[in-house]
Amino acid sequence: MRNSDLCRSHCPINFVLETFGDRWTLLIVRDLMFKGKQTYGGFLESEEQISTNILADRLRRLEEHEIIQKSVAKDNRSKLIYRFTDKGKDLIPIMLEVTAWSARHDIQSNAPATFLRDYENDREQMIAAVRTNLD
Repeated sequence: MRNSDLCRSHCPINFVLETFGDRWTLLIVRDLMFKGKQTYGGFLESEEQISTNILADRLRRLEEHEIIQKSVAKDNRSKLIYRFTDKGKDLIPIMLEVTAWSARHDIQSNAPATFLRDYENDREQMIAAVRTNLD
């Protein structure tokens, strides 16, 4: 298990920043969590257009941090499938909260119109639904 021994400090915010502190890592987490993308090629198709070298590096880092794990696809032995570990699934409430914050404060947010209402009405049910989708 990775801990903050290799970080600049033992501050919990610093630990998060050293794990996710760049513009691409949380977008990969988003795609895996909410958009059902599980393959290298799927991540490359995202609208933000991540470059191949950065994608490879961020997937490797997420694996090193035990957020995701990869396995060989059953139907194609040359394709890798990425999935969340339990540690990665613990990000669900955080990702939903970040999405809700953005939906509240960005008038151009592409979050579905019903998202914020549904999230505020039953946060725990939404967390459970996302978790079920990932299992």
